[in-house]
Amino acid sequence: MFRNYIKVAFRNLKNNPFLTGLNILGLAVGIAGAILIGLYVLDEMGHDKMFLDSNRIYRVNTDVKFGGAAIKASEASAPMAEAMKNDFAEVEETVRFRNQGEILIKREGSINNTNGDDATYVDPSFFDFFGIELLSGNKNTALQKANSVVITQSVARKHFDEENAIGETVILKNSETYQVTGVIKDLPDNSFLRNHGIFMAMDGNHASKENLWGSMNYYTYFKLKEGVDLGNFQKKLSGMLETHMLPWAQKVFPGMTAESFTASGDYINYFAVPLADIYLHSDRQNEMSETGSIKNIYILTFVGVFLIVLACVNFMNLSTAHSLKRAKEVGIRKTLGSNRNKLIGQFLIESGLVAAISVIMALVIVFSSIPLFNELAGKDVSVPLNEPMFWITIFGATLFLGLISGSYPALFLSGFKPINTLKGNSKSHVGGSGIRNFLVIFQFTVSVVLIIGTLVVYQQLIFIQSKDLGYEKEQVLLLDNAFSVGNRLDAFKEEVENISVVESATISSQMPTPSDRSNSSFFKEGQYNSEDALQMQEWGVDEDYIETLNLEIIAGRNFDSSIKTDEDAIIINQANLKILGVKANEAIGIRINEIDSGNQPKIYTVIGVVKDFHYSSMRENIGALALFNRRSSGKMAIKLKTNNYTETLAQISKLWKEFAPGQPFDYRFMDDEFNDVYSADLRLGKVFMVFTFLSIFIACLGLFGLASFNAQKRTKEIGVRKVLGANVWQITMKLTLDFLKLVSIAVLIALPLGWLSMNSWLQDFSYRIEVEWQVLVYAALLVGLVAALTVSYQSIKAAIANPIKSLRTE
Repeated sequence: MFRNYIKVAFRNLKNNPFLTGLNILGLAVGIAGAILIGLYVLDEMGHDKMFLDSNRIYRVNTDVKFGGAAIKASEASAPMAEAMKNDFAEVEETVRFRNQGEILIKREGSINNTNGDDATYVDPSFFDFFGIELLSGNKNTALQKANSVVITQSVARKHFDEENAIGETVILKNSETYQVTGVIKDLPDNSFLRNHGIFMAMDGNHASKENLWGSMNYYTYFKLKEGVDLGNFQKKLSGMLETHMLPWAQKVFPGMTAESFTASGDYINYFAVPLADIYLHSDRQNEMSETGSIKNIYILTFVGVFLIVLACVNFMNLSTAHSLKRAKEVGIRKTLGSNRNKLIGQFLIESGLVAAISVIMALVIVFSSIPLFNELAGKDVSVPLNEPMFWITIFGATLFLGLISGSYPALFLSGFKPINTLKGNSKSHVGGSGIRNFLVIFQFTVSVVLIIGTLVVYQQLIFIQSKDLGYEKEQVLLLDNAFSVGNRLDAFKEEVENISVVESATISSQMPTPSDRSNSSFFKEGQYNSEDALQMQEWGVDEDYIETLNLEIIAGRNFDSSIKTDEDAIIINQANLKILGVKANEAIGIRINEIDSGNQPKIYTVIGVVKDFHYSSMRENIGALALFNRRSSGKMAIKLKTNNYTETLAQISKLWKEFAPGQPFDYRFMDDEFNDVYSADLRLGKVFMVFTFLSIFIACLGLFGLASFNAQKRTKEIGVRKVLGANVWQITMKLTLDFLKLVSIAVLIALPLGWLSMNSWLQDFSYRIEVEWQVLVYAALLVGLVAALTVSYQSIKAAIANPIKSLRTE
């Protein structure tokens, strides 16, 4: 019996190539899109779960409001880890990281430096804590001594041409000598350490030994013992404010109590966040590596699910519409003794075959498109062919799709009454089906929502790129390793400025493009209470900084090297004015104190106020910042007058080789660095656009098929209309408008849904667009135009047919 079902199913599919092709293509595209999205989502959801006991690993986050600034820090103070081990029996182990970013590295004896992977100081417990095995070296001693370093395989190969680099000496940051004591495998791309290749012993970081509870610079992870309830432990962790932080703060601010601290409106909250939640759920500043967004996962999961749903809807729609041709077949089968269950089985076998062929075709599409998808999404995912669960899922999905997509057509077709179908009255069964119309509306509702999403994502990115940032980022060249020039940096800067196409240059510790940075505490002169503290960014700049970046001074003046007292001058931004409670011109002359490590105040005088400029992501509000007239050798920015970058770079490179022989000439343009901050959003926009196109394509396949069968069903009606004088345009409009009514209903449903969903997405940005009515109109017009073009082909084809032929057949 089953064999007969298969033979009949193959015959029916072969005899209806148009319908079969549309169904297979629609299902295959939907399944392929869902598989690609599934691989992406699984990769995102799998971040940091590869580590030993990852379900018991947490990080200490710190929320601080102090000196008018609210900070959501991903770091804790240096003594936090040791205090947790001493205070809480529930804590099994801790480990700290002090991130150093990308640093210079070279093998001892080599004259050529290279920019290595990101580097970090780390505690010796690193290996056992995360379950990381050394390829060579002893994990018990590898990070015990200062100036010892563990590197990854790729770093070892780059500098030593061998995996076993134990005992070799490397020079880091041009001056620090380290001995390689271990080599580990490259860390996975979906771990928070994915960009890190250099791990230095924490013992070499002197600040890690200081009892400074007020300075938060260490990523602090801890592992709870089996069975410990996180909720109960969180209450104990919160108590560290009174047991450790406040006693330390009272030494700096005598007389401060827990009550006075709380009464001032300030707070310091410690809380634990699971390691596996950080990547998708973090809203912290200064993460160790780029994070994702759980909202984006929800959006893409929605798209993946609905690609499958749209494909199944197509199958149901086309199969029920095709019932006109199969009505007599059903009637004959029932007359010859077939019962409804057998007919249902036959139709389910057919849908199962279509699903199986579609899955095979979908896998072919996935294999051929995955390199392009990885490039588009910034991923390195692959089809897990060696995973049994993958094939089990594919097999299960085939059965499920066959059952779901074929169930309604099977029940629908098997329900025909043989007496009606054999009399030719089957048309009543396939008229304006409410179910079929609902499915068309559903398909285009999803498509319109996706179009709105794509348009809004790109509008927000355009808004970010075109917004007045308060500084000039175009034609600004950045040299991050300016310190490599050493004590000849001023001479190098002077030579660069002598190049005819260079407008100006500046040396600074910070640039306004987003990067790791932290706040410092200051006080108005004579006010040393905690409630009077000012939390500000502290940037060391030279007198050319404001000119080079085209910052706008709204009160006071710039630094002047000829004025001796400017060594103790600062320039603040507008965000400080609200904290100080003054207007811009009133801020000039205010004296600001900074408490140094010896608790002795250092006094600075405000000489200028600059207009607020964006130095963090658009997701964050502009915070308080102060520019200090302070020599720094960190970064150099060069403002160019020309777009002829090739010749200019050649001239600067020649000078670099003269002033910094053996040092890598690594440069970036400031606008590129700015755009990198939003690369994840740009990738989301591209992925959104691709899958929006696929959803529209699938919906239009179904609409194309429905239009074809609708025209076929109304052949005699069209013939009669033409005989009575209707022209091609009138008939075409009649057939097309029937479908456009459904699309219009879909648009009316989709517009508020799209508006609400994208408004929610935009809430992640402190500076954002509004979803304007034009976006909704564009989405409606686009989907209407595509639907009209899809339907009009079949409508015109039916309208120009010879009415004699259509009226002759009965």
